[in-house]
Amino acid sequence: QVQLVESGGGLVQPGGSLRLSCAASGSIFSIDAMGWYRQAPGTQRELVAVITSGDRTNYAESVKGRFTISRDNAKNTVYLQMNSLKPEDTAVYYCHGRIGRLYYGTNDYWGQGTQVTVSS
Repeated sequence: QVQLVESGGGLVQPGGSLRLSCAASGSIFSIDAMGWYRQAPGTQRELVAVITSGDRTNYAESVKGRFTISRDNAKNTVYLQMNSLKPEDTAVYYCHGRIGRLYYGTNDYWGQGTQVTVSS
């Protein structure tokens, strides 16, 4: 099995910063990519940022220049540094991993989600 555990969400004022972390654990053979998605009430889950095993990154247009995704391969952990937060960034943030397990192939895994609220 593979588990993704997120941390770092919370309440922050507009213009503030938060750092999300997501640690992958379990019977991991390889990690192709890890990323962050978010879902606000009444909306579909959307991609925020993704980083591949080759350290290529991709961001949603709405967060470019404000959010930075990074990873620590030794710890199987991905981070999302969020700066200049806006009320419209309020959502549940989900960690995603495209992870390979020996004998079981590559599959998609999700964390349980962490709430980010941007409000004064």
